[in-house]
Amino acid sequence: MPRSVLPTLTEIVRVEPPADMPPLSEPPVLDAVVEPATVDEHQLTRRVLADVQRQIDLMLEYRLREALAPAMARLTDALVHEARTELASTLRDVVARAVSQELNRQRGR
Repeated sequence: MPRSVLPTLTEIVRVEPPADMPPLSEPPVLDAVVEPATVDEHQLTRRVLADVQRQIDLMLEYRLREALAPAMARLTDALVHEARTELASTLRDVVARAVSQELNRQRGR
């Protein structure tokens, strides 16, 4: 699978600054140590899983469409052919019956 399809952790987990925080003129310096109390592992896990699931769903849908398109085209062609054959047969029967009835009316006069 190409690397461009798989999201990185920084793409999945977005940390939004508080609304009341003024814009920074310089990029923030992050502390190397993260306090365990500030990270909710359960929430982070759920968020990462939800984002990964979205990516998997999109990829699965794309692959299924890609794989099923030729099969659906063949089935559609076969269905159209069968419908035309049935319609032609029914039309022949209807016309033959109508002609027969008209001939019987003409003979009856």
